[in-house]
Amino acid sequence: MQDGGQACLRAVVFDLGGVLVEWDPRRLYRKLFAETAEMEWFLANVCTPAWNAELDRGRPFTEAVADLTTAHPAYATEIDAYRTRWDEMLGDEIEGTARMVSTVQARGVPAYALTNWSAETYPIARARFASFDLFDGIVVSGHVGVVKPEREIFDLVRERFGLVPATTLFVDDSEVNVRAAAELGFRTHHFRTPSHLREELATAGLL
Repeated sequence: MQDGGQACLRAVVFDLGGVLVEWDPRRLYRKLFAETAEMEWFLANVCTPAWNAELDRGRPFTEAVADLTTAHPAYATEIDAYRTRWDEMLGDEIEGTARMVSTVQARGVPAYALTNWSAETYPIARARFASFDLFDGIVVSGHVGVVKPEREIFDLVRERFGLVPATTLFVDDSEVNVRAAAELGFRTHHFRTPSHLREELATAGLL
């Protein structure tokens, strides 16, 4: 934890993808590419993380797919699959995280979620995972037009839920996002496994 002070924790903010549930485009694209090297090239140079971030910011899939297909017509089918078969990128719920959300709440500490997620695909995940309904509130980047690690989205979640960074633990699997939150005064946990998070919460007296 990046310690923002010794004050007791009064809230926890969880990321969703990579913390509560598994998400990886490779789950889909392993089915579409015979060669791993070509799949990795495609994800690094065509449907890139930066392109996906614009979807998370709220860019319409139809527009984004059309522009990318024009730039890479040889991959038209694979690009379109990012939209039509997006649900195949979802994996399972990460075992243990949902229980920790509930346990934190049972201790009287609210649990919120802050996620980079397209407004178009978020309903697919929410319908699949009942654990999304556990949270006291969720901010979805695609609904608000800004994404982590931009300061604006942290300010928004702070203001919406009345959070004090020094008494709020931010949990995310992205080191970049964790670093951004720490710079704004949040206490942070770089999520790797549920067991490491469990230790962190136990040390804070929440488990």
